[in-house]
Amino acid sequence: MPPRILLLSTSTVFGGSYLEYAESEIRDFLEKTNRVLFVPFALHDHKTYAERVRRCFAQIGCAIDSLHDASDPLGAVNRAGALFIGGGNTFRLLNRLYQLNLLGPIRDRVAAGIPYLGSSAGSNVAGPTIKTTNDMPIVQPPSFDSLGLVRFQINPHYLDPDPASTHMGETREERIRQFHEEDDTPVIGLREGAMLRIEQGAMTLKGSAGARLFRRNLPPVEIQRGRPITDLWITTLPGSNHNPGR
Repeated sequence: MPPRILLLSTSTVFGGSYLEYAESEIRDFLEKTNRVLFVPFALHDHKTYAERVRRCFAQIGCAIDSLHDASDPLGAVNRAGALFIGGGNTFRLLNRLYQLNLLGPIRDRVAAGIPYLGSSAGSNVAGPTIKTTNDMPIVQPPSFDSLGLVRFQINPHYLDPDPASTHMGETREERIRQFHEEDDTPVIGLREGAMLRIEQGAMTLKGSAGARLFRRNLPPVEIQRGRPITDLWITTLPGSNHNPGR
């Protein structure tokens, strides 16, 4: 069964509440699902985080089970009808997934067709590695290898270069270019309010903002919103030979 994946750049955009900008898309994505397993490990306070998500998802008719409450995390993943991995620190999130040996089981469940929703850090770990995250390495996971649900890297919260800025530090584009000096995996920079929806092997850019595709030795390409991305060789992984953490 083709994977069903919805990757959000962020959980909150300016002027809106938690996941408000993506509510209609999430509602449609989870239309046939009334219970979601939430993975809160990107933030330190799991209980407060889970309660926030529970209140939000109640508005779309979905009950939330939080993985931090599970006495059997593997069993919870294997029973889940849908997964939501929230944002926070990507290194902390990935480290905890390794500690619980959940990368392989999550990958298997998504390959079997259950919906996968990721926001920020939860979108980062959907790629082959977390090497294009913006987060500080506050903990050290065993590897940067992540779920590999898609064959491209995600850079959430992508910011375009500001020609009027007096800041002399590296732009996001320069940092992604440095990544491509060492790695040829494509990178999609998701601006705030953008999201990628993957259904039936096709990917579409949704949301209120655009995205840019970065490839090694090629100029960046603007991805058009609302149009299926079929002319790129970026495809989802129905099953992956990229299997860390099994």
